[in-house]
Amino acid sequence: MAKARIEEYVATGKRKEAIARIRLRPGTGSFVVNARALEEYFGRSTLPIIARQPFTVTNMLGKFDVHALVDGGGITGQAEALRHGIARALVEYSGELKKSLRVAGLLTRDARIKERKKYGHKKARKSFQYSKR
Repeated sequence: MAKARIEEYVATGKRKEAIARIRLRPGTGSFVVNARALEEYFGRSTLPIIARQPFTVTNMLGKFDVHALVDGGGITGQAEALRHGIARALVEYSGELKKSLRVAGLLTRDARIKERKKYGHKKARKSFQYSKR
C-alpha cells in the first residue's frame, strides 16, 4: 500500500542572527510559528505584515499553510528571516514567482550584521568619555 505524498516546500531564511526553517503546504492560510499563531508570537502589529509580504507580492495570500521554526536574534530579525524563508519556499513551489519576489527584494539575504567591538572603544565605534582634566 503506497502512502499519499503530501506536497510540501521547505526553505531556510536568515537575517542577522535569526534563522527560520519554513514548511509550506497548500491549505487555507494558517500561520504557525514555534507552535504559536503568528499574531500571538510577534507582539507588534507590523511584524506579521512583514512576515506575510511574500504572499501579498505574489497574490498567494490564503493559499498555503505555513509552519515555521524560528531561532536566534530578536523579534524583528526573526520576522525578516521568516519573510526570507517564505520567499524562498514560494520560488521552490513555482519558478515563475522568482521575478516578482526578486524585484521586491525579498530573495536577497540581508547581509548586514553587528559590527565587532574594537579595542580601546566602548562599543564598535563609540569611544569612552573624554576628560580633559
